Amino acid sequence: MLRIGGVAPFSTVDWPGKLACVAFLAGCPWRCPYCQNAALWSLEAGELTENDLFSLLEARRGLLDGVVFSGGEPLAQVEVIDAMRKAREMGFAIGLHTCGAFPERLKEALPYLDWVGLDVKAPWDAYDRVTRAASTGEKARTCLDMLLKAGVSLETRTTWHPALLSAGDIATIGRDLAARGVHNWAVQAYRSMGTTGELPDETVYPIDMPEGVGELFETFEFRRA
Repeated sequence: MLRIGGVAPFSTVDWPGKLACVAFLAGCPWRCPYCQNAALWSLEAGELTENDLFSLLEARRGLLDGVVFSGGEPLAQVEVIDAMRKAREMGFAIGLHTCGAFPERLKEALPYLDWVGLDVKAPWDAYDRVTRAASTGEKARTCLDMLLKAGVSLETRTTWHPALLSAGDIATIGRDLAARGVHNWAVQAYRSMGTTGELPDETVYPIDMPEGVGELFETFEFRRA
């Protein structure tokens, strides 16, 4: 049974250009210190069930464009694949927020996905610095390459805290993404809301962006705290 930490019945920000319901699934194997949903790291945080979600969706047919599976890391639960299938059969487009921790499960989900927001947390060889877990960069890179090959509508985004990433790291990430064929990238300034509070309360500004890196993308956005 799917474990859901919460549901936002209507959202205009979790899937750009779409009105969507967002299901925040419990569980994540990584421990990024800037995570704004740290309360959902444990599967035990799932207080709602799949029945709760689909009762809500049934009442909102014709009112929503789609449903976004977020987290936590939604692919931490294998049951999410069947939930995506059911939601698509109801006529909803399917969006996914993912950190790229589960390449094989993402492969299973691909036939149901219309849009993906993929977190790119660091240069690939420095991923463990952010995720606090071993061998994570290779998994995330595999997921990115899989999504690009599949041609799924994709937004990549990087959260920037100066204690974790330097301006040089941001430049490395941006140039690598552009070279791989990514068209949409957002850099997000750190916000402390919902985090464990272990990071210093510092932020970055658009002026801190390495010169010319944002111009490598068809769509680039710096998201303020």
